[in-house]
Amino acid sequence: MTRPTALVTGASRGIGVALAREFAGAGHDLILTARDAGELARLAADLSAETGVVATAIAGDLAAADGPGRLAADIAAKGLGVDVLVNNAGFGDAAAFAASDRDKQLGMIDLNVRALVELTHIYWPTILAAGPRGGLLNVASTSAFQPGPMMAIYFASKAFVLSFTEALWEEARGSGARVSCLCPGPTESDFRLRAGTDRTRLADAGAPMPAAVVAREAYDGFAANRRVVVTGARNKAMATLAPLLPRTLVLGAVRGMMAPRGGGGTAAARRLTRDVDSPPVSPIL
Repeated sequence: MTRPTALVTGASRGIGVALAREFAGAGHDLILTARDAGELARLAADLSAETGVVATAIAGDLAAADGPGRLAADIAAKGLGVDVLVNNAGFGDAAAFAASDRDKQLGMIDLNVRALVELTHIYWPTILAAGPRGGLLNVASTSAFQPGPMMAIYFASKAFVLSFTEALWEEARGSGARVSCLCPGPTESDFRLRAGTDRTRLADAGAPMPAAVVAREAYDGFAANRRVVVTGARNKAMATLAPLLPRTLVLGAVRGMMAPRGGGGTAAARRLTRDVDSPPVSPIL
């Protein structure tokens, strides 16, 4: 039989690159997409040379209104199909809601939620029809397990991804297709720099996990059809504990973790806090 094909979004950096390597190593042909055409082309060439799979790079902006539909049209025009969808594309923005950029917040919803749902809706029938060859791996975050003051839209978007994926896991029951939601904690990638979380107290909470380790746990969980995959023992404990604690305690703890390092004196810190004092960091998270 031909190899199953996995479509990996956000495949030019961090966890996306590591997930592409895992699926290639497991014998999947790949369709790689992100905005950076050069990085995609290099990764596709490297993976094809290293593993012998067919890796196709298709650059595009999934946050654009026509992004998912255009990607699907490009894939079909190349005569390719999708057996496994890996929805990894997404971004965050660390800022108090009052100080945040409206367009950036709406763009976060467009990419983290709308594009993920649209691509899933496009390929869900073929995923189910593919049976054991088919699958869906959505990338959420440990942010999905509680609200996130100082990063409200990002946390909420990942809570949506977690809930959505768990529902589809149940709907896929009996089809043979595998469905998993990956919930990593802080990971070695440029996400922290782009989101601004490197400037928060969260950055002092512990060393981030290597992207390759996160991707290995993600693929193993996906292969076993685990509904939710939380990477790292500390992150698993947090995800288990957070829903059991009083909500006000959790909200205060998260707000403390998302507060800027060293107080609110710098322009960057004022953007994060809008000159609102943050409570001290709680040890529970």
